[in-house]
Amino acid sequence: MAFFMRRTASHSDAEDMTQDLFAKLATAQTGEIDNADAYIFQMAANLLRDRGRRERIRANYRASVHSGAEDLEPLDPARVLLGRESLGEVSDALRELPDRTRAIFLLFRLEGMKQSELAALYGVSISAVQKHIFKAMTHLTRRVRAAP
Repeated sequence: MAFFMRRTASHSDAEDMTQDLFAKLATAQTGEIDNADAYIFQMAANLLRDRGRRERIRANYRASVHSGAEDLEPLDPARVLLGRESLGEVSDALRELPDRTRAIFLLFRLEGMKQSELAALYGVSISAVQKHIFKAMTHLTRRVRAAP
């Protein structure tokens, strides 16, 4: 805790980081450690570094929101939860598709493959690839619109 107290702004941060360190130590598979003190201090330093990175990201986000960046919406827990639920619904809808249709759709939309490349890869015509993509889009649209 003294290690964190010298390096953090508040007592509660030091307590939280000490707890995090103990939790990591409890789940770590240490095996044979030559120098336990060095191992623990390295883990503590890594926790500090990770926390610093997270704080910089949050500070940059807050600065961009307060600077008048109109394209960013504030992050709030309810919005994050809704986003995760929506993503889960899309994921469920994708799993309902036939394997080939899902694969073609994902390669086209997420990997950016061209329809001609997909046709060659699967040994089908470009028209068949277009039908798979259309089928996936229709199914996803129907499912997303039907969701409450």
